[in-house]
Amino acid sequence: MYVGLVAQKGNSRASSLAADLRRRLRDADVAVAVDTATAGTLDVDGTPIEAFDACDLVVSIGGDGTFLYAARGADGTPILGVNLGEVGFLNAVGPDEAVGVVLDEVAAFRAGEMTVRETPRLAAAGDGWTAPPTTNEVVVQGPIRGPSGGVDCDVRVDGSRYSASRADGVLVATPTGSTAYNLSEAGPLVHPGVDALVVNEMCASEGMPPLVVGPDSEVTVRVSGADRAVVVGDGRVLRELDPPTEVRVGRADAPVRVAGPTSDFFEALGKLD
Repeated sequence: MYVGLVAQKGNSRASSLAADLRRRLRDADVAVAVDTATAGTLDVDGTPIEAFDACDLVVSIGGDGTFLYAARGADGTPILGVNLGEVGFLNAVGPDEAVGVVLDEVAAFRAGEMTVRETPRLAAAGDGWTAPPTTNEVVVQGPIRGPSGGVDCDVRVDGSRYSASRADGVLVATPTGSTAYNLSEAGPLVHPGVDALVVNEMCASEGMPPLVVGPDSEVTVRVSGADRAVVVGDGRVLRELDPPTEVRVGRADAPVRVAGPTSDFFEALGKLD
């Protein structure tokens, strides 16, 4: 078996747990890869996160941001999240139980009994380009937030116009992402058991309320009225745009695959400020 370890950058607790997991996994005759940044801290050989799709299991140690980072490289490889943060919607395992849970997953994998859940991802595309999949959200926005950075947005769902307004941008989120950027933009919470997407205009001058649509809907955002715009996915700039132009957002072909225990959605909500 081949396990990849990703620890939150700059977090000594995460690095220490990664070192402990690495040692225990090697004792169990498991091959271990450590992401490049963590490897530098541990003074061991590192593996680029882009190569973690070759693993049988990826263990993310940190918060939801670390999980999203791991998901970029893991692709279809199952990810087990160890929560060192305050909320942990994607990370169901506490640090004190991490070693035991990971070793249990190793045993389950070897017995052909590892249980994996699938969480949808989003893909943004335009004229001649397709961005990498994202787990939480895709945002089409002006170059900066605020009055001087807005864009004119025409939003359509499966070809039918939903809204047209001047806005900071338009956000499309998965149920997983509903608790992240979408929530800070006054969007609705969506239980992870609900198969849907959220469409949320950001500080729109004459926009419509946030909308929950079917999971296979295609959301088209045409942006104009600005010299430049960007597509942002899970906090990363994925594409710079030259308006007027159109961006299509819909469910990606490959979901995120999650291993290990399931987090209690409502308990995690109770930790939100």
